[in-house]
Amino acid sequence: MTLKQVLVEEAETTYAITRNLVRRVGDAELLWKPASDRTEWMNMGQLLMHCASFGCGKAIQGFVRGNWGVPEGGAEVGADMHVPPAAALPSVESVGQALEMLEADRALALACIAETREADLLAQHLTAPWGGPAMPLFQQLLRMIAHLSQHKGQLFYYLKLMGKDVGTSDLWGA
Repeated sequence: MTLKQVLVEEAETTYAITRNLVRRVGDAELLWKPASDRTEWMNMGQLLMHCASFGCGKAIQGFVRGNWGVPEGGAEVGADMHVPPAAALPSVESVGQALEMLEADRALALACIAETREADLLAQHLTAPWGGPAMPLFQQLLRMIAHLSQHKGQLFYYLKLMGKDVGTSDLWGA
């Protein structure tokens, strides 16, 4: 198995499980968030937006193509950037929109992985624009897939907290 095949398999599995979890959400539940008086949480719609548009594909595109998707006149991605408060984060308007965006993000991630040369995955070392040490391209891409996987786990626990009937097989796709 090649490193590219590992990345594709990990990405496909993570996107498939995330897609199945997103389908467990109803449009009327997009404003739900865990109750807490000390922690600021994203609501469900914001979490779905994050998974579908910031979770994996655009970051993989950044590492592979050098295009971080910064709109003209927008703030540059960098170590000095800050994460806005949850209340300021964008939200999807529907579960259907989240699913469409997640599929577009999956297609982008897979297209970018396909563009990489196998030899570059270990030979090319890159630093993420938000900081950290330089790492092989393979490791940076795998970390972006892990980022989506982390939020997939967050979505899973949101569903559990909402009282949905989800279990280990829903989280791992078993």
